[in-house]
Amino acid sequence: MPNLKDFLTNVNSVCISGHIHPDGDCVGSTLGLYTYLRKNFPEIETNLYLEEPTEKLKFLNGFDEIISDYPDHAPYDIMFCLDSASFDRIGRAKKYFEEAKRTVNVDHHISNTLFAEENFVDGSSSSASEEIYKMMDPSLLDHDTAVALYTGIVYDTGVFKYSCTSPLTMSIVGELMKHDIPAEEIIDDSFYAKTFEENRIFGYAIVKSALAHDGKMIYSTISKKEMKEFNVSSKELDGIVSQLRLTKGVLTAAFLYETPSGDIKLSLRSSGPFDVNRIAVRFGGGGHIHASGALMKGNLEECVETIVEAVGKELEEQLH
Repeated sequence: MPNLKDFLTNVNSVCISGHIHPDGDCVGSTLGLYTYLRKNFPEIETNLYLEEPTEKLKFLNGFDEIISDYPDHAPYDIMFCLDSASFDRIGRAKKYFEEAKRTVNVDHHISNTLFAEENFVDGSSSSASEEIYKMMDPSLLDHDTAVALYTGIVYDTGVFKYSCTSPLTMSIVGELMKHDIPAEEIIDDSFYAKTFEENRIFGYAIVKSALAHDGKMIYSTISKKEMKEFNVSSKELDGIVSQLRLTKGVLTAAFLYETPSGDIKLSLRSSGPFDVNRIAVRFGGGGHIHASGALMKGNLEECVETIVEAVGKELEEQLH
């Protein structure tokens, strides 16, 4: 991997973005890069654009400097897109990308479309946070950058339990921990802790879940009406699909919810040999073998029927 310093010769302005509906790895990797550049290259104007992240990550330094209203700006000398598998995934940051003099894509999704001028994508990596770390000079890391990257890795490895967690991942985590990061606090307060509203919608989604395909699939849904009743937004729905996947005997879990725009957000998780990325790609999404997603058109009931049918076909093809 090249060193970040190699990208910054004669650069006066840097734009950083992640994907729409930013999760822990997206926020961790982008804030990690942001704090790294602000500390070590203060002469360069550096701006980070993301949709408003969950307040759980407010402890990260630089969180309050995230720009979520996407104002107009003169063309940036370089734009870094992190944790984004395709051009569409960067959302309203597209306008900065289209005008930037140089674009760089750093990611770990196997479905990445290599949409930038320069692409650094490793589908075997645990996270975008791990990938951006590889481009940093370890001697220039400080506490704030280490906390952000550690948080991102924690999220995308499920606290180091997912199969994407490699010996290299743990080696990087060990280096990050040398910066006196509050590891236990990060894991408990940002990954496991839930608000009262989150617990209620979490339990409700589990209670209304259903099995399909002889118990090999489990799925659940949340409508806009239900989100309003429980006083939650999409930010409070994280973790539901992962909990569904833990059901004994299940090979794959699907969770679908209505977005404010009326589209249906699909999240898929699997275990063992079952590849859910093949399903997500079919609907214009993607991700990883065991964790993928897509944005679907149609009403919630129709999308559920479509996904149950698609999973059935994939189960038949992949397991026979």
